[in-house]
Amino acid sequence: MENIGLGAGLGALAFWLFVAAAVVSGVWDSIRKRETEHETLRRAIESGKELDEEMINRLMAMGSGSNRPDRDFKITALWILPISPGLVVLAYALRQISEDAFFPIVGAAGLLLCLAAGFWVAGMIASRWHQEDEQPISGQQR
Repeated sequence: MENIGLGAGLGALAFWLFVAAAVVSGVWDSIRKRETEHETLRRAIESGKELDEEMINRLMAMGSGSNRPDRDFKITALWILPISPGLVVLAYALRQISEDAFFPIVGAAGLLLCLAAGFWVAGMIASRWHQEDEQPISGQQR
């Protein structure tokens, strides 16, 4: 640990600054979307149009993205899954340089494989919930 230099410290600082910037930009983006939704609703009310509950819900849901978390979970799994074998290949390549790097990288690949499987299972579970929500209550027409 004594031979860790200034470059490693700056690299760690840059990583955490990137994480902080990503978090702040995500929060800022959601605040802006919420403001836009409220502005749209305010303009619709000011125009004198009669707004029922369904129209208000549709206006508020316009900027919220996907209303299908099951698809979002499965897409996330499909993004994460290919990274796992790529990390195994990287581990084999780095094994030539440092034998100590092999098992931690393979462990990270296994972790990503578990995450991808978890997201896929969560998508399957959420898909069942979505199907149950879509079914009309007996005696009710959609």
